[in-house]
Amino acid sequence: MTTAVESVRQFKMPDVGEGLTEAEILKWYVQPGDTVTDGQVVCEVETAKAAVELPIPFDGVVRELFFDEGTTVDVGQVIITVAVEGGAAGPVPETGTTAAAPVEAEPEPERREVLVGYGPRSGASRRRPRKVALTPPASVPATAPVTAPVAAPAPVAAPAPAPVAEERPLAKPPVRKLAKDLGIDLRTVTPTGPHGTITREDVHAVAAPAAVPAPAVAAAPVPAPPVLAVTSGDGDLRVPIKGVRKATAQAMVASAFTAPHVTEWVQVDVTRTMKLVRSLKASGELGPNVRVSPLLLVARALLTAIRRHPEVNSAWDEANQEIVVKRRINLGIAAATPRGLIVPNIKDAGSQSLAELAQSLTALIETAREGRTSPADMQGGTVTITNVGVFGVDSGTPILNPGEAAILAFGQVRELPWVHKGRVVPRLVTTLALSFDHRMVDGELGSRVLADTAAILEQPKRLISWG
Repeated sequence: MTTAVESVRQFKMPDVGEGLTEAEILKWYVQPGDTVTDGQVVCEVETAKAAVELPIPFDGVVRELFFDEGTTVDVGQVIITVAVEGGAAGPVPETGTTAAAPVEAEPEPERREVLVGYGPRSGASRRRPRKVALTPPASVPATAPVTAPVAAPAPVAAPAPAPVAEERPLAKPPVRKLAKDLGIDLRTVTPTGPHGTITREDVHAVAAPAAVPAPAVAAAPVPAPPVLAVTSGDGDLRVPIKGVRKATAQAMVASAFTAPHVTEWVQVDVTRTMKLVRSLKASGELGPNVRVSPLLLVARALLTAIRRHPEVNSAWDEANQEIVVKRRINLGIAAATPRGLIVPNIKDAGSQSLAELAQSLTALIETAREGRTSPADMQGGTVTITNVGVFGVDSGTPILNPGEAAILAFGQVRELPWVHKGRVVPRLVTTLALSFDHRMVDGELGSRVLADTAAILEQPKRLISWG
């Protein structure tokens, strides 16, 4: 006599970034005994680069959670098991004891770059086919539309009724949150991303015709997670360093003691730039829901200067002892988040128009504040801007983001006495500081890039003549 036995599936900690080896479990969204479905987020983890949500890849009932919140887990370790239906049949012992449930381990695919939060995939990426019920469920009212039944061969008994399974739209966690905040059903959004993935632009395209959203949906900064600090006997507070903060500390030490830093400073009269910022805000010509700030024009000025001096957009190849001049400018923006400093970047920012750059910058800042920046968004940067002016600081000596040749610090804009047209008058002034790697960027090149950036901010019409 045989009977179907329960099958237990293991879900291992995936490599959610590029070569990461561990992640900390921040929060469990399920407990043993809970029912889960394919694609449901079961936990949130923090890697050395970002916090991401992990969806389970199968249906079933949670059997066991192997690690508590706050535990750091190596990639490849089992973190949760789920009992699924439809396991292989097995013989029932004559003694009447229950057969042990087989545990099915997830196969170990070849490690490769993956969609954040969805784990490594093997083979071609395809969307799951829709499941169609063979007969209408008994609970469906007669007036409700039902998928047409599929006729079964006469000799075969009809299988048990199965509910119609809706296909879960493909979208990253930040996009799902954006759609939730805007009250948009992702099933109504037409995807334009790779392999049918819904992008932020797709969601905004659906939201655009709608009325102006209520203030209640405005995103607020995510509060910092509780820090598990330990107070020593003498009253000192010891805070463990891990995750993003640990990775940042290691990267900054490596950068400071590997790349020979040189920093140059310049004060700039940005009165005309600030006037242009106010004009763009008032006109709304860059698009709805777009953040227009001085940082936008600083970014455009730096990108223009780099196009005039492309050698500054480079990287050092230690193995081959070569300077690699990058074709694309991936502009990083340093962002302070509750979990530490991160530097997401705008891919190929140099090819974007001012309106496109404004939209990309708005999306980058919103995602960082929500704590949902993906590891992929922090890879491949070529040059960085750090806006220390938002903290009321005039400027500073920025440390290079590892692998990059230059970083620009943008200080606060404040009114100062300034010689303008032969008279001392109050003008809006800021300080720019450019740090660069002297192996790739000599004093002349660094000075020209900084001087061109300052010249554009002093006379924004140069964006047209130099662009």
